[in-house]
This record gives sequence, structure tokens and C-alpha cells, in this order.
Amino acid sequence: MPDTPTPIGVLSSRPESPDDAILLDDVSVARGPTVIWSEGTMTIPRRSIVAAIGPNGSGKTTLLEALLGLLPIATGRIEVLGRAPRRGDDRIGYVPQNYTATLGEAVRAWDLVALGLAGRRWGLGRLPPADRQRIDTAIGAVGATPFATRRMSQLSGGQQQRVAIAQALVGDPEILLLDEPLANLDLRNQREIVDLLARLRIDRGVTIVIVAHDLNPLLSVLDGAIYLLDGHAHYGAVGEVVDEELLTHLYGTQVRVVRTATGDLFTRSAP
Repeated sequence: MPDTPTPIGVLSSRPESPDDAILLDDVSVARGPTVIWSEGTMTIPRRSIVAAIGPNGSGKTTLLEALLGLLPIATGRIEVLGRAPRRGDDRIGYVPQNYTATLGEAVRAWDLVALGLAGRRWGLGRLPPADRQRIDTAIGAVGATPFATRRMSQLSGGQQQRVAIAQALVGDPEILLLDEPLANLDLRNQREIVDLLARLRIDRGVTIVIVAHDLNPLLSVLDGAIYLLDGHAHYGAVGEVVDEELLTHLYGTQVRVVRTATGDLFTRSAP
């Protein structure tokens, strides 16, 4: 195992700037008596796309839960869009991991997106025209209009992921939190979802945090990455985080970083 690399991109504690979407100031999170990670101090700029990476069990989903106000922090301070996290904040859209796998056979794509707006008011026929227009707009924004009336069980994995993102978008959030949105997708669908997220950042100005196992599909759009290393949370620009020593230590296996002739980066496990 190589020596522990010096953390990068750790920012000094300071008041939140209007340009910050997320601020962590010496944050630690715990489940019962077990500290999941600690010493989280960073700021995430608005309108950025950021990955959250680390080995299984390092606390990536726990980070999202803390940002959503679902898990109280043990120490420190979190600010999300200028205030402490709280449950049900409609400024945040969230797509849980494997969300669509829990749906029944009969749920239509349009109805699922409507649920993101109507909440428990499942009587979709009672939605006012303005709400129905917002649902159609969110579906159109992710390119799901051609299959909006089909059942979710009839859609491909990539189509289901688009609908799940549309549900997160329907409330017009400023931040999107996505937990493993590329899992179980083939390369083409991964590329299409990544391109979609890049367009949403441009068209809607959203800040996007993506829990990811594999950085490679995201490298072309990432501004930075939160990495959970040795029980601590750090943040760095993507060019700093894509580093052989750091990634090798992070994942406990040799990782190579390759730069192509056109300057693009990708990572691979060493033989």
C-alpha cells in the first residue's frame, strides 16, 4: 500500500459565498456510535458537476442523506443553498440508487414524474393545467416524451433513468443529487445520461452531485470530485483527483491514469 497522499482541494473554513451551492465546515457523520467519515471541509460551486467517489461502505450515500437532511450530522456545519439541510427541500432533486427497480408493473412514466410534483395527491386527474404542463416540460427536458405514456416496466434501463431524473427535475430544483445513476447501464446509455446531465447544467443552471463507482464515463463533464479517503471527506478539482497515487490508495488496488493524444483522461486497473 503506498503512503497516504496529502489531501488536496481542502478549503479553509469560511462563510458561504453566493457562488457556493454546498458548504461543509469540519463535518462528521455517524450511524449510532460508528463515525462514517469526518473532517469534511469543502465548498461546491453552483452550476458545477461533481462526483462523490470512494470504496464500498465509505459513506457516499451517507453524504447525500446528510445533504438532504435525512441524517443529522454529528459535528460541524452544512449549508445547502445558504441554509441548513432540511427534509423535503424542494430546491433539491434526488434520484436514489436502483429507484426504478422498486416500482410496480403498472406505473406509467408520466405518472411517476407527476408523483414528484403532486406528492401524496395521487389523484392525477385533479392536477391543474399548470402542473400538468410542468410535468410535460420535465419529461421533455430529459428526452422522455416519446415513451411518457408507457409503463416503467416496459422501458429500458436508460429510459427508466431518464424518467427518474425527470421526476427529480419536475419541482425545478437548483441541485440534483444522483446515487449511482449509471449503474447497470451499457456504454451507450451511460454516454446518453452523461450528455443529458451536461445539458441540464447548461440549460437549467443546476448543480449536480453524482455518486459514482466508475469515473471514466463522467470525466468529460466533471468539475471536481468529493473523495472519501481513510474515513475523511475531501474535495478537489477533477484534474487533481484523477491521480494514480490518490486513486490507488482510495480503492486499495493499483490504478493507472492514461492521457490520450487529444488530452482526455481515463483510468484503468493495472494488471
